[in-house]
Formats: sequence, structure tokens, C-alpha cells
Amino acid sequence: MSLSATLLDVEAVRRRYSALQRELAFLDGPGGTQCPDEVIDAIAAYLREDNANVGAPYETSVRTVELIERARAAAGRFLNCHPDEVAFGPSMTSLNFLLTRALGRTLRQGDEIVCTVLDHDANVSPWLELAHDLGVVVRLAGVTDELELDLEELESLLSERTRVVAFPVASNAVGTTPDVARIVELAHGAGALAWADAVHYGPHGPIDVSGWDVDVLLCSPYKYFGPHLGVAFGKRALLESWRPYKVRPAANEPVGHRFEHGTQQHELLAGFVASVEYLESIGWDPIVAYERGLGQRFLDGLPERVQLYGLRTMTGRVPTFAFNLPGRTPENVATELAERELAVWHGDYYAVEIMKRLGLEGTGAVRAGFVHYNTAVEVDRLLTALEELV
Repeated sequence: MSLSATLLDVEAVRRRYSALQRELAFLDGPGGTQCPDEVIDAIAAYLREDNANVGAPYETSVRTVELIERARAAAGRFLNCHPDEVAFGPSMTSLNFLLTRALGRTLRQGDEIVCTVLDHDANVSPWLELAHDLGVVVRLAGVTDELELDLEELESLLSERTRVVAFPVASNAVGTTPDVARIVELAHGAGALAWADAVHYGPHGPIDVSGWDVDVLLCSPYKYFGPHLGVAFGKRALLESWRPYKVRPAANEPVGHRFEHGTQQHELLAGFVASVEYLESIGWDPIVAYERGLGQRFLDGLPERVQLYGLRTMTGRVPTFAFNLPGRTPENVATELAERELAVWHGDYYAVEIMKRLGLEGTGAVRAGFVHYNTAVEVDRLLTALEELV
């Protein structure tokens, strides 16, 4: 029976993960989640039973074509778009460089791109490279004191020269979730494209490219219980308007395929399909509610001397928390926590601009994040350890 009609049964969820059957608490979901066994099994089964390239008449090649079609269909369901509007690639970063290069063929010196201080560098550096190559201008919208996106400043940066507004659906550093609808409204009002990075948001809530009306969106299945892979969406008319960088024999249809280089990682597509089906078996409502509870438990129990960066409420954020402890480096804290079987990250996590804004260049912060396979006991273990370390 699907868990979607009930409260989340976290122990039932955890039984689906061999990786979780140990003392180590994986509080590092922001850097990549664990895979349920069904994802691992799907990857192995493809390699054992169906491994082939496409385009041949024999059975494994035919089944591989069918797998690619299932993967596009799964992506269409996950993103709420037409399956043909999806492209797969090695990573979100590689896909974003590829897509921005294609868009770059339409840009001219003096055109402007607006990014945000909340962005992961994979949605900043591709635009900076276009600025280097073409003379376009990259502007950065800042944040409020609570580290929410400053929408008034964003609006002030828009002009008739703005071609793209690039933004995160959730910050991979401080967990903030900007107002997607308002950003898209502002971008389209200026005649610009809305270019969304949903990598960090992927495990925390439903993505709806049609409802949001974004023009381009990218995400990474390894952040939502799948394999290391990148997935991109682009509106059909937009993708059809670009001249892609591709080899001449590569097909132009489906339109997303124009932006897929070489033979796909078919075994990872099998794992991707399994990860989407895994999430569908649980449902977003119990996931969102359960994660919100974990995040609130962490906020309520956080020792006063811990410096938390960002919102102290679960409204307007996902359960990803950046913090520092007085008198200790982030690396020291992460190492101490690892010795207690608590897995967290330290550094800047490629969130370059927000670390500049916080004055944390070169050191960064500790980062802990919760997903739906984490438990209240694990949250309490982290809080106890932080209390011991401050």
C-alpha cells in the first residue's frame, strides 16, 4: 500500500535502504542522498540483463530504447512537463554549461543576466563564462538580513537589457526557498527567461515546471535518492529556437535529445526511473510534513551559542542548516561529529556568493540537512553532540 494516504512510517522507509542499517547517521543529504535498494537493484539489473547501445534490432538494444522512453516519462511526471522537453546528462553543471552555451548564440554584448547571492556556483559560473566570452553583464541580487532573496533588489536590477533571471528553488547552503512565482513574474515582466536550479529542492517537495512557468529548470537525481546524473527541462519552443552543440548524426527529436551528448548512461537512467517510482510510492505530502517536523525539532533544540545562518523558522525554508560553533573551525566541528557517527559537511558547498555575504570566505560553515529517511533520534544525537562541543 502506498504511504501517501498515511503519516510517514520512517522505519518502513528505512528498511528499504541497506545503506541505513548502520550507526552512522547520514545528515549530509544536501551533498547527496543515499539510494534505496530498489534503485541499486535497477542499475544492476540493467547491466546484467539489458546492457546495450541503441539502434540495433536485437532484444537488449530494443529494451534499452524502451528504458530511455520510460526515463523520459518518469522525468515528465517528476517535473510535470512533456517527456520530450527533458534532457539527461552527466550532471546538472555539465547540462547548465551546455544549455547556456546554446543560449549564448543568441546573446549580444551588453545583454544582462541576473543571478542571486543564494545560487550554487553551477548557476553562476556558466553565466560568468558567457560574460567573459561575449561581454554580457552578470548582476547579483542580494538577500535580506534573514538570508531570504531580496525581491525588491532583484526587481531593481531588471531592465530592457535583461535576458535571463537565474535563481535557486532552494539554497543549498542556508535552506532558504525563494518565491518562485514572484521571480518568474518579474523575469517574464522584463521579457527575460526564468532559469531555475532545483538541485537542492529536489528531495524536499514537488517540482512543477508547468505550474511555475519556468523556462529552464535543472536538477540532479543523486540529491533525491537516485544515481549521479543530471536532468534538465526546457520549454519546447525555447529549445527548438536554439542551435545546439551536437554531432551531425544525432537526432533532433525528441527536442530534449538535442542537448544530450553521446551515448547516455543507460544503467543510471534505470536507477533514475526507480528513484521516481520510489518517491511516488511514498507521496510528497507525508514527506513534506515529516521533514518539517524534523527541521522544527532541530531549531527548537539548537544550543543558544551555536551561530545559525538564516531563518529560525521552517516557514520559507527546507531543513538544511548552516551554522558555526564559537572557537571551533567548521572542519573541526565536522570531524568531531564524524567521530560520533554523525555525517555532516563543512566548507562553502560551492555556494560562493552567500559565503562572501556572510564573511565566511575560506572557512565556510558546518552544514547539516535532513531528508525523510532521517529520524528524530538522529536529530537529537546531533543536538546532544553540539551541546557537548559548544
